[in-house]
Amino acid sequence: MSTLPYRLQFILDQIEQKGSVNVLDLAENLSVSDMTIRRDLRELESIGLIRRFHGGAVSSRGRAYEPPLFTRKIENQTQKEMIGKFAANMVVEGDCIALDVGSTTYQIALNLTKTKNITIVTPSLQIASVFFDRTDIRLIIPGGIVRPVENSLIGDIARWNLGQFYYDRLFLAAGAIDLSSGITEYNIDDAMIKKAMIKNAKEVVLVADSSKFQRTTFSFVADLNEINHLITDDTPPKDLMAHLKSHGISIHIVNKIGEQPTKYRGDRDVVD
Repeated sequence: MSTLPYRLQFILDQIEQKGSVNVLDLAENLSVSDMTIRRDLRELESIGLIRRFHGGAVSSRGRAYEPPLFTRKIENQTQKEMIGKFAANMVVEGDCIALDVGSTTYQIALNLTKTKNITIVTPSLQIASVFFDRTDIRLIIPGGIVRPVENSLIGDIARWNLGQFYYDRLFLAAGAIDLSSGITEYNIDDAMIKKAMIKNAKEVVLVADSSKFQRTTFSFVADLNEINHLITDDTPPKDLMAHLKSHGISIHIVNKIGEQPTKYRGDRDVVD
């Protein structure tokens, strides 16, 4: 399953907005039977995205609950593909870039097939595997402790090694983005890795689909004013948008694959 079917995505979106859903309302909104909705809820529960209760469901995600990588990859996949394609176009020959762990940064990696003579540093073994056979790219993996299932590198060795490099551009992923909480992540070990890369990046590009807005996860990563760009698929909430613009952060909103995004910076709106 490369992406969630419409009904399943609709159910997840409703839970995200309302906190919980009930079978009867979903059946009416989707024009299907109660039995079909119950089957959909069982499927979502089996992959760890929701918890069912009698007559409905709630999100399974507490602030420290990190959905497995394979489930994150199929959520909002189209949006992540759009973001990844646009972000990859920011990379030019001669760059040294850092690619954070994440399903959105993985899409960036997939779109770097024609970009040559760059250095890529990444703590993601999945992202690194995209470049194993590329002789025209210098790939650096920092070492460290492997997080099972996530296929990422964490711990003191990884943090120390990542701190030895200086990056033209860091493509940063996030568990959540909130005006008050800033950028947060589910796992404290991942948060520490992100901080090490942010510290040495000339430019920080936050890549996140709009489902991450107005949410907070477990571990603090960075204040919003530590980023230079946000690439997303929809306009951020009003207060968040105003804060980003007031700090001169460029906001790139991509609505279709291949479409030129709207770019916001300061008090000016321009099209890239």
